[in-house]
Amino acid sequence: MSSNIILGENQYGKAEVRVVKITRDSDRHEIEDLNVTSQLRGDFAAAHLEGDNAHVVATDTQKNTVYAFARDGVGSPEAFLLRLGEHFTSSFDWVTGGRWEAESYSWNRIQAHGAEHDHSFVRNGQEVRTAVLVRDGATTHLISGLKDLTVLKSTQSGFVGYPKDKYTTLPETTDRILATDVSARWRFKTGTDFSALDFNKNYDDVKGLLLEGFTEKYSHALQQTLFDMGTKVLEAHSEIDEIKFSMPNKHHFLVDLSPFGLDNPNEVFFAADRPYGLIEATVQREDATPAAIAWSGIAGFC
Repeated sequence: MSSNIILGENQYGKAEVRVVKITRDSDRHEIEDLNVTSQLRGDFAAAHLEGDNAHVVATDTQKNTVYAFARDGVGSPEAFLLRLGEHFTSSFDWVTGGRWEAESYSWNRIQAHGAEHDHSFVRNGQEVRTAVLVRDGATTHLISGLKDLTVLKSTQSGFVGYPKDKYTTLPETTDRILATDVSARWRFKTGTDFSALDFNKNYDDVKGLLLEGFTEKYSHALQQTLFDMGTKVLEAHSEIDEIKFSMPNKHHFLVDLSPFGLDNPNEVFFAADRPYGLIEATVQREDATPAAIAWSGIAGFC
């Protein structure tokens, strides 16, 4: 092997472990539905350079650990990942850190004969909840989030004052539909006492603030609305240092009905799925502690 070639940063694990936990301690069942990825970091040089697997905790073992831990319940994706991270870094001396990620899928009880059914559910298609845990030695970074939260406001939005050149065809408007799929991830302050947080309550509150922020104020651009949404969250939650957004502009174009002898007073639109504008930004506290390693591997967020 060439003397000037070395092993760089590395990690490995089991991706997308689908686990569904049904709690049956009464006639009224509860459901928790996760997609979990576990990746370990540490002293794995011998496996890469010598084919020595003495330090390789099998990815199948990581999968089985996810299932075994689910036996005691999930609670919240954040709490579940914290348990996994503590287990792997404390059980194997050479595992110095890692990255654990979860998507959480929500289910609602089916309404049957005027009441919520005890053990029948319908998938809630509103959004997917996300969580990422990164352990780097003694430091723990935790990021909560959501994706595919589709929102629309039918007025109080416009787009004017942008530069025009010979390629510009978009007309200015002061009354348009504003629609987007919100993907947002918020990072808790480094050093936060996670045992004191109710992650489910925190998630519900942040989601509510994001939705409120979308409704408030006239939107001069999706960028402005994004910043307002992030500001609203940070002002209400001192435990959060930054929030990152990736938000496509889901364009709605007014349909020309004049060939059919009809007017269109801003009521009938064509919803275009592509191409689309893509707006991404970070809203953060000025004194936020940088944590680049926490975001490593999370694609689609600047």
